[in-house]
Amino acid sequence: MEMSQLKTFRAVAETLNFTRAAERLHLTQSAVSHQIKALEEELGEPLFIGQSVA
Repeated sequence: MEMSQLKTFRAVAETLNFTRAAERLHLTQSAVSHQIKALEEELGEPLFIGQSVA
């Protein structure tokens, strides 16, 4: 688990939107998706259950 993944998770949780989180973090939406997926795989759990995060 890396600090960048946690910062990305926080940004997505706050904005409820991968694109807005990417803009906030100066990343691409794809990079945000990859970081969240990697964190989910490491934790073995989905992070946004029942959320419509796009």
